[in-house]
Amino acid sequence: MLLKLAWRNIWRNKRRSLIVLLSVIVGVNAILIMDGMSNGMLSQMLFNQISLNVSHIQIHSEGFNDNKTIKNSIKKTDEVENVIRSNKQVEYFSKRVVTFGLLSSASNSTGVYINGINPDVEQHISRIKSSIIEGKYFAGSKRDIVIGQRLAENLKVELGDKVVALANTPDGSIGSDVFRIVGIYKSPSSEFDKTYIYIPIITAQEMLDIPGQVHEFAMILKDHKLAGKVTDELKTQLPNGFEVLSYENLLPYVIIQLELYGEMLFIINFIIGLALIFGIINSMLMSVFERINEIGVLMSIGMKNWKIFLMILFEALIIGIAGTTVGVVSGYLISLPLGVYGIDLSIFAESLESFAMGSVLYPQLSLENFLIVIFMIPFISLLGAIYPAVKAIRLEPVYAIRYV
Repeated sequence: MLLKLAWRNIWRNKRRSLIVLLSVIVGVNAILIMDGMSNGMLSQMLFNQISLNVSHIQIHSEGFNDNKTIKNSIKKTDEVENVIRSNKQVEYFSKRVVTFGLLSSASNSTGVYINGINPDVEQHISRIKSSIIEGKYFAGSKRDIVIGQRLAENLKVELGDKVVALANTPDGSIGSDVFRIVGIYKSPSSEFDKTYIYIPIITAQEMLDIPGQVHEFAMILKDHKLAGKVTDELKTQLPNGFEVLSYENLLPYVIIQLELYGEMLFIINFIIGLALIFGIINSMLMSVFERINEIGVLMSIGMKNWKIFLMILFEALIIGIAGTTVGVVSGYLISLPLGVYGIDLSIFAESLESFAMGSVLYPQLSLENFLIVIFMIPFISLLGAIYPAVKAIRLEPVYAIRYV
């Protein structure tokens, strides 16, 4: 009976009820769109960092990540390789020579991170091959070099131009070689494009006088969520003298940034929920004041206060559930094309590149986002109805019946 009364009371003033219902729907859509955009932005930032050069897990000699010296190379590469191959969660892995050096052209010079790689294997680890915008991803020569677009602009070089790479060798002398630019890539990160260059690993070993040695093993797992678990497994299987780091260890600032954005998102959702609460309080108060006489009659004929209290709560709950249902469905329908085609933010491209994001944002909604909204909005509706319901049950029946 209380539900039937609540349903009828809602539609006594259709305009007001529809306005409140519409505000709930808009609030649900706003929360879902904000969640989707934030999820998409955060996942793109993390994915771009991982796929550019970091990978899911890296293995070095102990202390290399904090002090990338040429001497701190991995000597027992066969032993490390056997351990990696024995782990069923590792899908791909690549050996790298990594050092800091200088790249010079006829016009300019700049400091760079020199990455000696096996191009055929590295294409499964990083996205450099798919980011090539000019030329090729290595042409087969030992003197091929692939550089970023921003670096090419700084050095004032083009495809086919020659550049000289210099770096320290283990004995303190300078190793150098001449390379021809065969490919120019453009990644989502402008800073990455300025500093990372790629050459064949054999050439890097010859130039640095470290035959057969590598500095890094980079791995891609079948499921990146298992990075922590696989990292612990590899640590127990490898002897002392090695460091095994997951992407969470390698990207501490990005992880902190993700957590910060998550907290900001909670605050935004809280503000939207607060606005809904005040809207529902206002609407329900108006509804109660319009029905003071009727509430007085119900009290005088013996209806218990708790039943009147529940009736008003049911009115808000019905609006909350109806608005949430329509809002979730419409929010999902809106997010579908946005997730496929993305939101073009090319006008902010330069700013986004500093955060390692592309110019197109692809919103992503998870089941958790929908579940939070489904339970949160009806609960907020109930909270918003408590004060009007308390005002109603505090009315004196005699005063309420005579109220004009």
